[in-house]
Amino acid sequence: MGLVKKTNITNEREVYEILKKEGYTNLYTWSDPPGAFYDWHTHTYDEIRWILEGEILIGTEEGEFLLKPGDVMRVPAQTRHWAKVGNTGVKYVCGSKIRH
Repeated sequence: MGLVKKTNITNEREVYEILKKEGYTNLYTWSDPPGAFYDWHTHTYDEIRWILEGEILIGTEEGEFLLKPGDVMRVPAQTRHWAKVGNTGVKYVCGSKIRH
């Protein structure tokens, strides 16, 4: 499925510009403290997470993905996933895309 893409881009403004051009909406920057955990869930829209600082582990039925600064993870609509933040906390840009 190719859920994770590695980039060297961690500039928040540049990330927003790229995601807008790709058709993502509802863009916002989010931070989670160390140890934050989101249990298994799904979304009705395609979801994206672009890591700016720190690390987060995201799990899907396909496996676990440790995301670091510059990493981008696209989670298609209805994909079951969970997330756990490491010891440093994490800051990332979130967005969504509705499929037509």
